[in-house]
Amino acid sequence: MANSKKLFIITGDYSGDKHALFTVNELKRQNPDLIIEGIGGINLQKAGIKLFCNQDKMNGMGISFSSVINHILLAKRLLSYLKNEYKPDLVLLIDYGGFNLRISEELKKLKIKTFYFIPPQIWASRPWRIKKIKKNIDRVFTIFPFEKEYYEKEGINSLYVGHPLLKELKEPVKKEEFFRANGLDMNKKLIGVFPGSRKFEIKFLFKIFEKAAKIIEKKLDNVQFVFSKSENLPFDIYKTDYKVLKGNSHDLLASSDFLILASGTVALEAALYKTPMLIAYRGPFLFYLIYLLVRTINKACLVNIITKKDIVPEFLMFDANPNRIAQCAIKYLSDSSLFDKQISGLIETRNLLGNSDCAKIVANEIIKELYNG
Repeated sequence: MANSKKLFIITGDYSGDKHALFTVNELKRQNPDLIIEGIGGINLQKAGIKLFCNQDKMNGMGISFSSVINHILLAKRLLSYLKNEYKPDLVLLIDYGGFNLRISEELKKLKIKTFYFIPPQIWASRPWRIKKIKKNIDRVFTIFPFEKEYYEKEGINSLYVGHPLLKELKEPVKKEEFFRANGLDMNKKLIGVFPGSRKFEIKFLFKIFEKAAKIIEKKLDNVQFVFSKSENLPFDIYKTDYKVLKGNSHDLLASSDFLILASGTVALEAALYKTPMLIAYRGPFLFYLIYLLVRTINKACLVNIITKKDIVPEFLMFDANPNRIAQCAIKYLSDSSLFDKQISGLIETRNLLGNSDCAKIVANEIIKELYNG
């Protein structure tokens, strides 16, 4: 064990932690002697990874004075640990661009080799970040086929590995089984509601989605709703008369007739299950102004970005109100041709993503670098 290589992984949110788990499992399979520590959550904990700290400490908005100070103090402690105690042979950054890009600058100064899996979406906003990536990151693993050209233009050592969801999504249970297990009515259409996986998303979207559900119920008598609870959030913030489902989010995505989603990766998950949807998002007004300033594309939903088409309806900021969301859902639930058209777009999305096992590819490259580099 004295000569074992050391890897440190940094994630900042639940999805990054989940993606990290699959890569860690593959790394352990290929080389059980590899020592792995990191910043993560429940998934890396389940994998038996020693955590420097839980990523809950990074689950702030990232712009308030207190959260900025917390991130600075965390980064300082982390860098001291990496430099003086753990001394990793390689650091793998996963997603969470704001914190990870700042850390990459210091890792470069410490001459610690750094790889980035799921890099910041420079094609969607803040394209200047690519300069920092070029300067501080040794290898980039991209997850969308169209990202490749951005890195090639800059001469960055990158590899397209495919999207993690292609292998992470489990085969869902049969719809009848899901309905029976959760006390749902097979004679009614199911609308799955996903208000987000961060506390501030619940704060801004939960009530909007709940009011939209009530409007839909008044117009349609053959619908039922299930709200999805994110595994990383406490139950007490989900205060509603509707059924709230803890876990089994993939089964809810696949078994629903229609989905109301907070914008994010969940839309791509829904697309892979071929479930029609709309997406909405609202946050602090200051965040919205910043978003308008830094964005480089006019689409928010990954399905629309990947296909370069308007497949999924988007309701952002002031458009994300109960009436607009409800009317869109009612329209889809009342017109099967709209369903069929969107499903065709979701199938196109799936085909464009290919069929790579990105966790295996990333693990292969890490092992190659550590033991053959």
